[in-house]
Amino acid sequence: MHEYAHDERASLRAGGRGYALEAVEALGIDAARVFKTIVVACDGRLGLVVVPADAEVDLKAAADALGGRKAAIADPAEAERATGYVLGGISPLGTRRPLPVVLDASAADFPTIHVSAGRRGLEIELAAGDLLAVTKGRLAPVARRG
Repeated sequence: MHEYAHDERASLRAGGRGYALEAVEALGIDAARVFKTIVVACDGRLGLVVVPADAEVDLKAAADALGGRKAAIADPAEAERATGYVLGGISPLGTRRPLPVVLDASAADFPTIHVSAGRRGLEIELAAGDLLAVTKGRLAPVARRG
């Protein structure tokens, strides 16, 4: 577990992508190793797509990985209800209800990665394989960089 002092203004930085990038900055970790969890709606079902802090979700690739035709970023209120977490603290672990998890393939490049531990300002470090085992997730290329 890695804890840092969360800055409430973080969501305003970096074009609204500030929560994961705040963890990168606060913990001094390569942005490629810090992953953010994005809730997506795919053909009427929700799923979790976990991508590096400095990347965006490739929605077409996410839909393919989730076995659907079309994916979109879920409504924030719906994401919070489904996971039990607030935006900026959504973790792929321990969600209110089980959701399919897709972890970007780049996670396999590192011995460990960081994901939210369920609240803003708290990260958990673990091996990508362990995250996939616990969540019954799958690895797929679902990130898109700038």
